[in-house]
Amino acid sequence: MKQKRHRSKWLFLIPLSLVFFLSGCEQMVIFDPKGPVAQSQNDLIVYSLWFMLAIVVVVFGLFAYMVIKYRDRPGRGDKDYDPNIHGNTLIEIVWTVVPFLIVIALSVPTVETLYDLEDPASATSEDPSATLEEEPLVVYATSADWKWFFSYPEQGIETVNYLHIPVDRPIEFRLSSADSMAALWIPALGGQKYNMAGMMNKLYLEASEEGVYDGRNSNFTGEGFTEQTFKVHAEKEEQFNAWVDETKKDAPALTQDKYDSLLKPGLVDKMAFSSTHLQWVDHGTNDGRDYAIERHRNAYEEKLHLDKDGVPSSHE
Repeated sequence: MKQKRHRSKWLFLIPLSLVFFLSGCEQMVIFDPKGPVAQSQNDLIVYSLWFMLAIVVVVFGLFAYMVIKYRDRPGRGDKDYDPNIHGNTLIEIVWTVVPFLIVIALSVPTVETLYDLEDPASATSEDPSATLEEEPLVVYATSADWKWFFSYPEQGIETVNYLHIPVDRPIEFRLSSADSMAALWIPALGGQKYNMAGMMNKLYLEASEEGVYDGRNSNFTGEGFTEQTFKVHAEKEEQFNAWVDETKKDAPALTQDKYDSLLKPGLVDKMAFSSTHLQWVDHGTNDGRDYAIERHRNAYEEKLHLDKDGVPSSHE
């Protein structure tokens, strides 16, 4: 009994320590949006939180009212107890209809937002009926254990583990993977979407403020997962064009042999090339999936020193 009282004496420290822990954290990035997509998702999250908080207040308020009003107390006796009570039709209707209305109130704005985010004009504008004034910048974002390839087909350049984008222009990310399933996530600009081998997903984002934002793989992919990050440099259109021209002028061309070596699992530093891997493979297709499988098989056999028949070689 003494030990139980001793434990309960320190239970109050749990919520207190949580308060101190959270007080040391910076503002969560998702609540500090830097683009229209992130803003619409932030609005939906805040709406849902306030709505659910109201539900919690009502439920706990009713709970406290019932506990206090119908508590056992001296002199109450059994005068209000009826073991054969039938029920209350009105209350049963209320607790059936109200949850239904709650689901509608949460699902309708959620579905509307999700559908809007699949359309580039709606995703990157506060007006759902808006039309694009400028075509999105297309960027192929390809994941590979544990790195990111960003290909700019219009500009004819490719970067590894970082990218540049112009502000106030929609970006159409075409997502695929060369091996395990990943997920591209730039919290300041919007939510994540999956990269999968042999198929293509599209994600529309836009930066409304200049800055350098963090991006990462948000789907666990093994040993190097925590290091599969990248930086997003959002800058004015003129600065972006100057960076493109400089990259095309100074960066080396990406050869197929170089790209094949980069596909091997491992971590690499930031790189830039004056051509893209799209000239011979697109991992968003079945052929692209097979291409990566073949390269990984070759790398695996090379690592294990296997001969053509898959038998360990006698020489080192």
